[in-house]
Amino acid sequence: MSERPPHHGPDGRFRIPWPLVHPDRTRNGGVLRWQRERMMQKRAPDPRPEQLPPGTPEVARPRAAAEEVRITWIGHATFLVQMGGLNLLTDPHFSERASPFQFMGPRRFVPPAVDFDALPPIDAVLLSHDHYDHLDAPTVKRLHRKYGTALTWIAPLGHAEWLAGARIRHNVHDVDWWDSVELRGPAGPVSVTCAPAQHWTRRTLREFNNRLWGSFAIRSATRAVYFGGDSGYFRGYPEIGARLGPFDAVLMPIGAYDPRWFMAPAHMDPEEAVQSYREMGGGGVFIPMHWGTFRLTDEDPLEPPIRLHKAWEDSGLPPDDLRVLRHGDTVIL
Repeated sequence: MSERPPHHGPDGRFRIPWPLVHPDRTRNGGVLRWQRERMMQKRAPDPRPEQLPPGTPEVARPRAAAEEVRITWIGHATFLVQMGGLNLLTDPHFSERASPFQFMGPRRFVPPAVDFDALPPIDAVLLSHDHYDHLDAPTVKRLHRKYGTALTWIAPLGHAEWLAGARIRHNVHDVDWWDSVELRGPAGPVSVTCAPAQHWTRRTLREFNNRLWGSFAIRSATRAVYFGGDSGYFRGYPEIGARLGPFDAVLMPIGAYDPRWFMAPAHMDPEEAVQSYREMGGGGVFIPMHWGTFRLTDEDPLEPPIRLHKAWEDSGLPPDDLRVLRHGDTVIL
């Protein structure tokens, strides 16, 4: 028998296999403490629509040129990545709320920046983990109805069973960390490699870490893009850069970080996102995500990019490599 990887627990669940940089205070009453603090503290108001003006998508239709990469931020962790002649969606979310219910739960500040029906033909979907702001069942079902077996699904271990429950059983790749899937593009193969992240999974009270979480490196013959998924800061980013880099674009989460005592193990703040980028090699454009779409935690929803700009400047990184997008903006490489 082969040795069990350290992130595979003996009970069949998954676990974080390294020492945490920030202590985990989510258990033993941590959730109740957070909710009590929320009731006692005044929070910044939700942003008004004019504070989040939309960008203008520059989507290639039906596909980008073989040597070109186009990355369009649709909102939260949803990107349309056009590279190697393929169209990929990351954590697609086109519903009104990030919730198991569409009548309650975190609601969008702004609509998806590219309408679902205006998407170019999608070849593959990358799912980082099962939380409702990343794995949106209505969107998954819409994609399946539209593309059927022509669509490839790539997700960390355990998600194939969930997708089968949504009647998606073909072209599903359930991958472990460091596993790769090769997609056939018109310009040659495009590889998608699942990489580590520091997070957790749960969709019901009875589930906890039944499914793995991860990030992804996407590489064509000439370009590479890293999608960070959802993660707290951990000391594995140098290894990701060494094994899968260098990257032409790095898509990193920068929001959902307050209160810090509670959120730090699962959500990095803007300063840690810059640190992670530097540890992966500090090359390529940095594109932030996971902010300005849903209110999930307690920081001012407009604060993350402000802190990101300062952290970037303090690190002495090239100003032109930081691309803070409006919803709908496209970066073209």
